[in-house]
Amino acid sequence: MNFDSAFFITCFLPVFAVVYCLLRGSRAKNAALLVGSLLFYAFGRLSGVLLLLAVTAVNYGFGLWIRRAERGKAPAALAVILDLLFLGAFKYLDFALAAVLPLLSAEQSLPGLAAPVGISFFTFKCISYVLDTYRDREKGTDSFFRLLLYVSFFPQLMAGPITRFDGFDAQLDAREITLASFAGGLRRFILGLGKKLFLAAAAARVADGVFGAEAAALDIRLGWLGAAAYTLQIFFDFSGYSDMAIGLGNMFGFAAPENFDYPYTAVSVSDFWRRWHISLSTWFRDYLYIPLGGNRRGPARAALNKLIVFALCGLWHGAAWTFVVWGLWHGLLSALESLQVIPAKRLSETAPGRVVARVYTLLAVCLGFVVFRADSFAGALRIFSAMSGAFPVTTASTVLLHRLLSAENVCLLLLSAVLCAPVGKRLGALTEGRLRAVPYALSAALLVLCLTALAAGGFTPFIYFQF
Repeated sequence: MNFDSAFFITCFLPVFAVVYCLLRGSRAKNAALLVGSLLFYAFGRLSGVLLLLAVTAVNYGFGLWIRRAERGKAPAALAVILDLLFLGAFKYLDFALAAVLPLLSAEQSLPGLAAPVGISFFTFKCISYVLDTYRDREKGTDSFFRLLLYVSFFPQLMAGPITRFDGFDAQLDAREITLASFAGGLRRFILGLGKKLFLAAAAARVADGVFGAEAAALDIRLGWLGAAAYTLQIFFDFSGYSDMAIGLGNMFGFAAPENFDYPYTAVSVSDFWRRWHISLSTWFRDYLYIPLGGNRRGPARAALNKLIVFALCGLWHGAAWTFVVWGLWHGLLSALESLQVIPAKRLSETAPGRVVARVYTLLAVCLGFVVFRADSFAGALRIFSAMSGAFPVTTASTVLLHRLLSAENVCLLLLSAVLCAPVGKRLGALTEGRLRAVPYALSAALLVLCLTALAAGGFTPFIYFQF
């Protein structure tokens, strides 16, 4: 089931919200959340629920072992190894076989090992639970029910944000649901839905048109247009999902960490990753970068650690070499910044330099997303060639450009570019006080537009569901 599906918005969510609000006491509400979360996930693939239950049970057992053992290092290490093997088997085995056996076609891959949606996210939650329990046994639990609810919590199940068990567990018995928090969560959910259905969808139409075109239909205008459109698409698609996930959690009394902080205003690649997919960046920092030594062993070792972390981050995103190269690209730039080879930090200390630093960062991110989006290195090279002006302007490319730049697409792309800056945040601050009702009125109007768009069809899945 998807947050932007008509069934979820018009059936599942209203019915669940009514039942949830009618129940009294945290235990009853928690039980409803668990049942609702498992039903939500079962709508996608029943076998996925069985896998989730199995992974949770295994990590619950290791958590008990760690809490009772004199030394928990061995069970913690074994749990992490098993989690990674599980993730590798269900996400990367087909890719590995295809690499070893080049004659293995996509049709001959192993459909039985197709990864269920959200497998990377709930596996990472389990790993964080085991490692946090190893570091502090008080952060673990003896309750399988509480751990299962943490892993399966449906607002965060499919694509995060990746929360920590101790922070989530503390809210199970001590959360307050008020009309203001419910309404605020619903408003944020609608905002995220609007981002997905309008802004991300318009950018997707343009990006898909460019990335799916033959070389003969491309030119420099289309190359840059496609790269910029995908840069907007992936941000509004995923930040829209994060808004919906956080909003749903707020509706049911749960707070969650922010996942985006205007990343396209970053002044370096390192700064970008402090603003982009914050929960994943924090996970890799706490459970990989710092254990590798972080920046405690000198600049050269810190640069190497960043390369390792970003390479694994790329591999986490998918079983394709394009993702690995994308990760290495960010790792290389981040490492060069830490070594001061790229003086992004010094540039950002002055107003003119800050402009240069932002242009550099946005260009680096945009070029990286070309590789991330392309189906293959050949596809990425085709777009890069177009961006470099290697393809001439032709009648075919001009026709494609005019088709993609419809009035609707142009308006929504321009609006997307404006909203990448904290304009909405500043406008929201102006509506405090006597104008507080304005955002809710606008949200109601946006919901009507979203329902109209859903009725018209044209569903596209969230980008990060594939990870």
